[in-house]
Amino acid sequence: MSTEKQTVFLSGASGYIAQHILKDLLAAGFKVIGSVRSEDKAQAIAKNFGNTEDLSFVYVKDIADPKAFDAAFEEHGKNIDFVVHSASPFRFDINDVNEDLIVPAEIGSAGIFKAATKYAPNLKHFVVTSSYASIADAPTDTKKELTFTEKTWNDMTFEQAVTNAVDGYYYSKTIAEKTIWNLAKELNVNFGITAVNPSFVFGPQAFDANVTKVLNTSCQIINGFLDSTPETVVDESIKAAFVDVRDVAKAHVAPLLDSKKFNGERLILSQGRFGNQSVVDALNKLPALKGKIAVGTPHRDDEVAQELAKIDNSRTKELLGFPFVSLDETVKDTAEQILKVNGKL
Repeated sequence: MSTEKQTVFLSGASGYIAQHILKDLLAAGFKVIGSVRSEDKAQAIAKNFGNTEDLSFVYVKDIADPKAFDAAFEEHGKNIDFVVHSASPFRFDINDVNEDLIVPAEIGSAGIFKAATKYAPNLKHFVVTSSYASIADAPTDTKKELTFTEKTWNDMTFEQAVTNAVDGYYYSKTIAEKTIWNLAKELNVNFGITAVNPSFVFGPQAFDANVTKVLNTSCQIINGFLDSTPETVVDESIKAAFVDVRDVAKAHVAPLLDSKKFNGERLILSQGRFGNQSVVDALNKLPALKGKIAVGTPHRDDEVAQELAKIDNSRTKELLGFPFVSLDETVKDTAEQILKVNGKL
């Protein structure tokens, strides 16, 4: 029996979620080829991981280029057993919703999938990091009479999507995931496919060195409250679903360990609902913060789940078979890392 380690191609390896996936992949005994945009990013990640020989890099500068991944897969394809596609543009400072958000998302998904299909003959499973945005858009998520499952799709029209960047983002995530499923049928592939659809992702950075002044979109909610005062108003603008980044990472690795079980599955990564107030309530349970940051109206969000659509991701939880991290724990771990790095803990 061969003891050769299996190889995973991980796109967007420098990302917040991706570095947690990378941690789990290496811990599980895989070799990883990570795609990054620059040598500086590669060196920083390599340093975080102790310059292990099981981690190497390829450079993909623009995933919106239809051929962006061809060279990497042409060179390494024969050695690639699995693909985890986590690279995804996430920006709202755009001029044209279609050209700057939707088209690149579609091209990026198609490019890596076609490259993998063409140049990786031994590919066993393809995992794509999708999003809860592919399940529902923000207005639909507030309709408490609705229930979303792994079979639900965001049905926003293209005409609606191009009216603004936020709707464009939701649509782009939907079209990016649909592109994968459609190509799988069109190309009649013989490897497994899984989509991982996280909601708002909290949790610590994979390494303390990754803690910056401004964090990724979800974690910045927590980070922002660390600079608040007891008088700071806790607004009610954000009410959504959450999951811990470590659970998201585990959900990406699980399909590689049991392709048959996860083939054709969409995984909704949500542990429950939250609002800004519930984040503040969790932060105020920490001795280092109690009495120093925003208080708001404690427990105002205790019934937030009843105000929003129901998420039934029992299929996902059954497939994965592990308990998800609670809101209190993910907020605590996120905040304590930031405080430690900033010398406040």
